[in-house]
Amino acid sequence: MTEKTVATNRKARHDYEIIDTFEAGMVLQGSEVKSLRAGKVTIKDSFAHIANGEAFLIGLYIAPHAFSRQGGHDPERTRKLLLSRREIDRIAGRMAEKGYTLVPLRIYFRNGYAKLELGLARGKTTYDKRHALKEKQQKREMDRALRER
Repeated sequence: MTEKTVATNRKARHDYEIIDTFEAGMVLQGSEVKSLRAGKVTIKDSFAHIANGEAFLIGLYIAPHAFSRQGGHDPERTRKLLLSRREIDRIAGRMAEKGYTLVPLRIYFRNGYAKLELGLARGKTTYDKRHALKEKQQKREMDRALRER
């Protein structure tokens, strides 16, 4: 089982507390797949939502492929996500609670298929973000001190 990570959303782990993760397929056009393989994707400003029992990804930018026919694809179109009915119902139930959102964490290829890792997340407060950065910096200083000994 081979995996090749194309893009990660590092800012999501800083801005949100990830509660649960899901793996979803994406409905893509051929030129989008070629651009994904080339790594020409921006995942930072995107989010997912559920409407009419289906999951959609909004705001994902996949650059048009240079050699595609008829101009390729719309770079910021809404893309349908492929999740099982049970997963969609579970996500919709959790998102109905206040403060939860569905954030894409990374895009990768598994056995030739483009996959998206989604995180069910709750937004962090500014205090939590500062606290996490302080802990990370302290851990880095401790590791550095141990290496110097």
